[in-house]
Amino acid sequence: MSMKVEWKKLGEVCEIGTGSNNREDACEDGLYPFFVRSQEVLRIDAYLFDEEAILIPGEGGVGDIFHYVNGKYGLHQRTYRVHPISDSIKGRYIYYYLFAYFKSYIYQKSYKATAASIRKPMLTDFPLVIPSLTEQTRIVGILDTFTSAIDNLKEQIAQRRKQYEYYRDQLLDLEGKEGVEMKTLGEIGDVCMCKRIMKEQTSNNGEIPFYKIGTFGGKADAFITRELFEEYKSKYSYPKLGEILISASGTIGRSVVFNGEDAYFQDSNIVWIANNETIVTNRYFYYFYQIAEWKTDGGTIKRLYNYNLKNTTIPVPSLSEQSRIVSILDTFEASIHNLEAQLAERQKQYEYYRNQLLTFE
Repeated sequence: MSMKVEWKKLGEVCEIGTGSNNREDACEDGLYPFFVRSQEVLRIDAYLFDEEAILIPGEGGVGDIFHYVNGKYGLHQRTYRVHPISDSIKGRYIYYYLFAYFKSYIYQKSYKATAASIRKPMLTDFPLVIPSLTEQTRIVGILDTFTSAIDNLKEQIAQRRKQYEYYRDQLLDLEGKEGVEMKTLGEIGDVCMCKRIMKEQTSNNGEIPFYKIGTFGGKADAFITRELFEEYKSKYSYPKLGEILISASGTIGRSVVFNGEDAYFQDSNIVWIANNETIVTNRYFYYFYQIAEWKTDGGTIKRLYNYNLKNTTIPVPSLSEQSRIVSILDTFEASIHNLEAQLAERQKQYEYYRNQLLTFE
């Protein structure tokens, strides 16, 4: 947009400093919000500041975390406060402008385009575009509307997840109930895994994604050839459509439904039970894995071995009861996914309008 604007360094229109609290000062039922070096907001009994400010952690999540506050609060000694001292600028406008441009600014100024921490001069020298107060009010009003809608969707998702987890735990609490057999996973099916893939058989790009424990459930960063894939798929164990893949290390017991797309999985770290669906359906397995208590030899479990899986007990109701449970939980999951899709779309809209509104010629 073309309009009359003024350029100022952030340090010219704001007081910039840090807090003096330590994380140990936090208390569960404190009277005031306590901002530390993360997205998390703690509580504290005594406040340091009573003001409008934008708060930015000096370490951790550099350039990604910004808090806006207007009132009393506590502040960690490695978290910066940016307090407006000029009548020509609104704090809420600064918050949105920093969110849009500060990260790219500090990365341009940093060695090898990375930044492990923020130094005060990065903030004081940050160039800030200042339109009229009327225009700032208009911009803030639009972006606040989007932010409110996003926050509302996040709250709906959080509440729906709580409901889902409550009903899931209630529905799967079946031990000792009539018509329910307790079986081990080893009685239901075999523990399976893909054939071992050697590092030299992978590449950074290729035809078939190869999922390791670090990329399981995400985006693959290694690939194998289609020729190798077809050979191993025909000769060795390979999951069937709908079977549930389980992480045997890392995030123990994390489960992903195999969608049938061509892919290969790291042996021993990603496994599945080749179950008999006349006893337990795959979808019932999917929900059970979320609450499973994996058998161990004592101590902290670092990985699931075959015997851990085989000896894990699962309540097995009738197929009709499994279907009823799955139907209820599927409804909750679909509702959550729908809200998440709405959230993603609203965030895209917010980013588009933020970029348009905060671009000045």
